[in-house]
Amino acid sequence: MLPAVYAMIARWSAEHYHSIVVCIIFIGQDAGIILGLFLSGYLCDYGFAGGWPSVFYVFGMAGTACAILWFLLCYDSPQTHPRISKAELDYWERVRDTPDSEGPPSTPWREILTSAPCWALALALFADVCFYFNLATVLPLFLHDILGVNMATNGIMCMIPYAASFVLLPFAGAFVDWLRSPGRLSTNFVRKAVCVIGLTLSGVFLLLSGYVVGCNRLLVILNMTVAVFGSCLTSTTVATNQLDLAPLHAGAIMGFTSSIAFTGAIIGPLTVGALTSEQSTIDEWRHVFFLTAGVGAIGAIVFVLFGSGKRQSWADE
Repeated sequence: MLPAVYAMIARWSAEHYHSIVVCIIFIGQDAGIILGLFLSGYLCDYGFAGGWPSVFYVFGMAGTACAILWFLLCYDSPQTHPRISKAELDYWERVRDTPDSEGPPSTPWREILTSAPCWALALALFADVCFYFNLATVLPLFLHDILGVNMATNGIMCMIPYAASFVLLPFAGAFVDWLRSPGRLSTNFVRKAVCVIGLTLSGVFLLLSGYVVGCNRLLVILNMTVAVFGSCLTSTTVATNQLDLAPLHAGAIMGFTSSIAFTGAIIGPLTVGALTSEQSTIDEWRHVFFLTAGVGAIGAIVFVLFGSGKRQSWADE
């Protein structure tokens, strides 16, 4: 799905709006987590088909409905959309930065797979995915095992950081686009600076949750909220940089970087399970937080050294 989305973004948005467009699209991710945390608990207790099976039925049907809407409403380019107005089409003709192609472009896989900026982006995206999705899956367990939060309260508390992300993510994207507008800062500098700031915030406030806040539930959620905001900032780079490097091949680059990055969503919960398998104590969870913060630090350093916000020489091939 993601490669198709990025191919669409490259054709349907101007370069100077890429960050805000991507961030608006990605708030759907936060909305899904918020709705999933809230609705899953309710369906497990009161749903049909015995409770928990209804979770799979409901979200499976929702995914099918979204797929149908995608096929009905989405088109390859503004030129092929049957309901676009002439004024809007003229606007896209003026502002677009992706060259026309009569068919799907030939993907320069050799250049992508040997590109240091692409690999640096993949590692930074891996670090962000490790934090973001691991937090979504293990935060309820942390609140239950360490803070003794019951199931009814757990879902509501876990929703708060992602609700904040839902609200703040578009503003973060707009701010980043403002920073890199003509006469201010270069896209290359902004992408690297924001990535480092975001991953640093995520790591530092995740660690604080294990060392400073004790058993204060409010402070834990506040720390987690700031940490998720750091992930919002990181997303304005790791979810957009594909379009900086090569808009015409952004879908392919997203497919490549995501294939590497989303292994973090698989490895992360398995690692948490291994590190907290003994007693699920605060000391064991501190190891989890240190490991997650360490992955973020490595991702930030690699992206600063090898990442780029510049269009690559093979971008229009």
